Amino acid sequence: MKKIFWPLIVSIALSLGILLGGFVVSSNFQTTSLTANSNKVKLNKLIDFIEQEYVDEVDTDSIIDMTVTSILEQLDPHSVYIARSEMQSISESMRGGFVGIGINYYVYKDSLAVIKAVPGGPSEKAGLLPGDRILYADGQKLFGKKLANDSLVSILRGEEDSKVQLKIYRKKNKKTLNVSLTRSLVPLKSVDVGVKLDDGMGYIKVNRFSESTYAEFIKELKTLKEAKISGLILDLRENGGGYMDQAIKMVDEFLPANQIIVKTVNKKGNEAVSKSSSKGIFEQGELFVLINENSASASEIVAGAIQDNDRGTVVGRRSFGKGLVQRELMLGDGSAVRLTTARYYTPSGRSIQKPYNHGFEEYNNDFITRYESGELYAADSIKIADSLQFKTKNGRIVYGGGGIVPDLFVPLDLKHGDDAVLMLMRSGLVSYFVFEQIDADRNAFEGYDLTQLSAKVTDKEYVYKKFKKHLSDNGLNFNLDKRKALIEFFLIGEFVHQLYGEEDYYQWILKEDPMIKAIDGKQATAL
Repeated sequence: MKKIFWPLIVSIALSLGILLGGFVVSSNFQTTSLTANSNKVKLNKLIDFIEQEYVDEVDTDSIIDMTVTSILEQLDPHSVYIARSEMQSISESMRGGFVGIGINYYVYKDSLAVIKAVPGGPSEKAGLLPGDRILYADGQKLFGKKLANDSLVSILRGEEDSKVQLKIYRKKNKKTLNVSLTRSLVPLKSVDVGVKLDDGMGYIKVNRFSESTYAEFIKELKTLKEAKISGLILDLRENGGGYMDQAIKMVDEFLPANQIIVKTVNKKGNEAVSKSSSKGIFEQGELFVLINENSASASEIVAGAIQDNDRGTVVGRRSFGKGLVQRELMLGDGSAVRLTTARYYTPSGRSIQKPYNHGFEEYNNDFITRYESGELYAADSIKIADSLQFKTKNGRIVYGGGGIVPDLFVPLDLKHGDDAVLMLMRSGLVSYFVFEQIDADRNAFEGYDLTQLSAKVTDKEYVYKKFKKHLSDNGLNFNLDKRKALIEFFLIGEFVHQLYGEEDYYQWILKEDPMIKAIDGKQATAL
C-alpha cells in the first residue's frame, strides 16, 4: 500500500463524518440523517476506485481498518475498533472460556512442554501431568525448531466434543504414552482464587469482569462464608474492568436493600440508576477493597459504590479514572467497535473520568506522570480537585475528576526502588526459569513440602546465582544482591505456584503484600 493513501482516506472519511456500518461521528442528527446514505456511497465508491483502478496492488481492508480506527480516535480514548482477527481472542476472554484441550504450556527448546493442566479440563481428566511433552496430535508433529505458537493453537483447539489423539513423552519416568481426549469448553478464570488467610480474613482476587465473573465470585464467597471468615478482602488490583452488570451483581452482595450502586447518563440525558436488592449474602462484616493505578472501569464502579455507601474501606492507590461506558457493536464482517454510549457516576454523584482533552498520548502515559510526581509513593502528592467534592452516605468528603482516591493509601512499594524488582519478579522470565529448574529434577521437587522447598531454593544461594545467570543470558544485567531476600521470596512463590497451585501460591505471596499488611494497621496512610 502506498503511504500517501492512508492520510488521504482518513482525511476524506473524517470530512464526510461517517463511520463504516452507519455509526455517525456528528452531533447534528438531522444533517446526518439526510447525508448518511450519500456519504457511505462516496466512501464505498472511493474504496472501489482504489481497488480497481489504482496502479499498484492495495490492501483495502487495511485502509478501512486504519480509517475506522482514526475516526474513533477523534472521540475518546475508550471508543475503539476491534479487527476481525482480534475478535476471537477478545471474545473468549470476555466469555470466560474457549474450546480446547486445557493446558498451560511452554515451547521449551524444541518441544511443547506442559506447565500444568487446567483444573477440570480435558487434559487433566486424561491424565496429562506437568513436564509432559506433547509430541504428536492426530499424527501432526509438534516438536522441532520451527514451532509456531499460532500453529500449535490451531492444532490443539477445535470443535467442542471433537476427539484428538496425543502422543506424549513423560520425562519424569522416560515413557511414551498414547492419550485420547475430547475437546471441551475450558474456563478462563476471572476469579483467580478465594482463600481464607491465616488471620481468618477471606481473600478473593478478581482479574477482570467477564460473563462468568459473578458466578465465579459468588461460589468463592459462599465457600469462604462457610469457613467462617472474620472479614473479606476483595482484590481488584490490575483489574482493567469489563462487563458492568457483573460489577453491579457483585456490589449487590455487600449492600442492604435500595442503596444506589451506580448511575449512567446517555447523550440524551436519560439516567439509569442501579440499586441493591435485599438478597446480599455479605451485607454485614468487615470489607476491604484493594485498588491501584491499573484498576479501571468496572473495578472503579465496585470501589466507588463501597466507598460512597460507607460499606467498607478502599485500600491502595488512586485508581485509573475511567468513567465512560462502552457498547460493543458488530460491523457485519466479524469486526466490531466499542463505542462510548454513556457516562457513569458513583452513588454520591461523582464522575471519576480523568481528563483526556490534552491528547490520548498524555492520557495513556498517566502512569509515568504519577510516578514522576511522586504520587505512587506519597499520599500528599495526589492531585485532588477541591472543586469536585462530594459526600458519602455518612458525610465523608470524597472527590471526583480522576479515579477513586483510597481511604487508606499504600505506596507502590515500601522501599523506593523495589518496584523495578517486583515488576521483574512478576514477569514471564521468572516463570520460565522456575519451570527449567523443576523440569531438571521434577521427581525431587514434587516430593518437597514447603519447608523443604524453601530450604532448597535458598541453600547456598545456588538457585539465586542461577537466576542471575538466566537474566544475564537474556540481556538483563542488574545488581540485585541488595534485594536477594526479596528475589528469593518471589522465586519460592513461583515454585509454589507451579508445584502446588493457586491457593498455596496466594497464601505464600500475600505474606509480604504491603496492602495486606496495611489492613493489619501497618505501614499505611489514612486519607
